[in-house]
Amino acid sequence: MKKKWWIALVAPPAIVLFVWGFGEIVLHLWNWLAPALFGWHAITFWQALGLLVLCRILFGGWGNGGQRGRRKRPRNKDLWEAMTPEEREQFRQRIGARCGPFGAPQNQNREPA
Repeated sequence: MKKKWWIALVAPPAIVLFVWGFGEIVLHLWNWLAPALFGWHAITFWQALGLLVLCRILFGGWGNGGQRGRRKRPRNKDLWEAMTPEEREQFRQRIGARCGPFGAPQNQNREPA
């Protein structure tokens, strides 16, 4: 723990520099593109930071839910391929009981509802 004392000195200025840098990037990109393309107004630095946070909330999320350092869950395709035919049939029955039957329609000649 004693070896990492420098992190307490470096981290706060690094965070401020990081936030300021991305805020400036958003500010300049917005003020360069949005007024020329859409006729919108230029924004201030604080509005650029707000826009950055809003985009992070709407599109980026807040990380991977504490999964740092852990393996991600295998993809559904990998899980499906690892199942035996009996396990697949049990899975189909469980999903069919909750969501209704799935797969190819039984009667292809039915009239639409």
